[in-house]
Amino acid sequence: MGKRQRHPPLRPMRSRVNPADFAAPAAPVRQEIASTADGRDITRFYVRPDLRLSPQDTILNTATYRNLAGYDLFQDLLTDWTVFSTLQQRRLAMVSAETEVVPGGKRQADKSAAAFIEQVLKHIGWDRVSAKMHFGIYYGLGVAECLWATDGAQVIPDAIKARDRRRFCYDGAMRLRLLTAADAQPGELLPERKFWAFQTGADHDDEPYGVGLAHWLYWPVTFKRSGVKFWLVAAEKFGSPTAVGFFPPELTEADQQKLLVTLGKIRTDAGLIAPDGTRIDLLEAKRAAGGDYGELCRYMDQAIHRVVLSQLAATDSTASKLNVSNDDPATWQRLIKADADLICESFNDTVVRWLCDWNFPGAAYPQVWRRTEPGADLAQRSEIEERIYKVGYRPTLAQIQGEYDGEWEPVPAPVPALPAIPLAEPAPLAFAASPPPFEKGGAGGIHDRLGREAAPLIDGLLEPVRSLLKRGADFDELRDGLLKLYPDLDATAFAELLGRAFAVADAAGRFAVMDSTKEGDES
Repeated sequence: MGKRQRHPPLRPMRSRVNPADFAAPAAPVRQEIASTADGRDITRFYVRPDLRLSPQDTILNTATYRNLAGYDLFQDLLTDWTVFSTLQQRRLAMVSAETEVVPGGKRQADKSAAAFIEQVLKHIGWDRVSAKMHFGIYYGLGVAECLWATDGAQVIPDAIKARDRRRFCYDGAMRLRLLTAADAQPGELLPERKFWAFQTGADHDDEPYGVGLAHWLYWPVTFKRSGVKFWLVAAEKFGSPTAVGFFPPELTEADQQKLLVTLGKIRTDAGLIAPDGTRIDLLEAKRAAGGDYGELCRYMDQAIHRVVLSQLAATDSTASKLNVSNDDPATWQRLIKADADLICESFNDTVVRWLCDWNFPGAAYPQVWRRTEPGADLAQRSEIEERIYKVGYRPTLAQIQGEYDGEWEPVPAPVPALPAIPLAEPAPLAFAASPPPFEKGGAGGIHDRLGREAAPLIDGLLEPVRSLLKRGADFDELRDGLLKLYPDLDATAFAELLGRAFAVADAAGRFAVMDSTKEGDES
């Protein structure tokens, strides 16, 4: 065998570390770099903070229909019956969801701020405001003005009015401006904390106008309107036959014109006359292949359903189904929740914060939300809770109030009926007995007997009160509990015992008087 070949010893591998990794991390750059001002946005023309900023929505900017453009064009799309009905279903479904105000914390100031916001929502008509601001989802932009007022020491919105978005624009600094006859370019700069505005639909934050549903509805509605127009022409053309007149070659031109007039009267007149020697026939029009305008209009309606409701729906579906398919109800629920969350989140970040900063400084901001989740089957849930109770568990009072709504209070413990304790008949008073029952030491036996007979009666009367105290009742609950317990207390046996005690006390008093009189006579 040859010699074993020796390998050189393994050397430890050196890690390839970039020396720059050991350098101190760079400080964060706080300055905005990719801004839209000063010509840095290559997707726009030169933008200055004091100039009006144009929307980037190509349809909103350039499309025209019947001499309409911009928001006027989008408003005209609402005259389509399918657009209006589907958008209305989506809006009303959101408004019908109940609103709740969640305190931002557990302190009393946080709860007071939440209660104040609840009163504000009732005062301004929150459902009405939400319904109008929901059109911002259709247009891409919603604007409302807060009319502030004072109620004592607090600032409140006397009203919140949704404004026409056509009256507003944004400048290069993304500030909302009001277009007026005196200042249409760039518009009046609006004060802070006065207007509530939100945008939706845009895929980046460089578009303050948003992109609404109307952007995607423009072409389906336009094609549908053109299809309906040609459909009506086709219905007129193919719905009734065409009258054809035949005349001999020798017929004069004047008689030919009379024949043409006669053909025109066929549609309106019940009777007509024609020149002698002419013949009139009805020519049945034969439709060529294609040109199914009704199918085109139905297809465009389905496209509108997909845009507004995010799913397909049959045109003959009932209102009880909200005109959407029941195959995937989760899609509909997510859509309504998204609308509600968008409007509520915008309201929380603006109006709610402003009111709390003015009226409850330092308090945690409450949150306004809508309950868009489908209601639970309360009957099924109660059966489940009953089974869980048999196992040994029960829901808390807070959970019951949250699941079943309303205010709940514990059921008072049943008051046990006082047992009828028979009282022993007292021994007849024998004044000649020795020792007399009311002599020194004799009264103590009667006192002890009354105490023994009264003890179970008193315990029976006080047991419900002890149970109320053991449940940790505070002063208010104890007061209310005692008032509820009072009508059910049976003190008949105890009153009978007190009557006998009074009788014995009266007899003892009389005996003491007679005994003192007797001792006085003997002396």
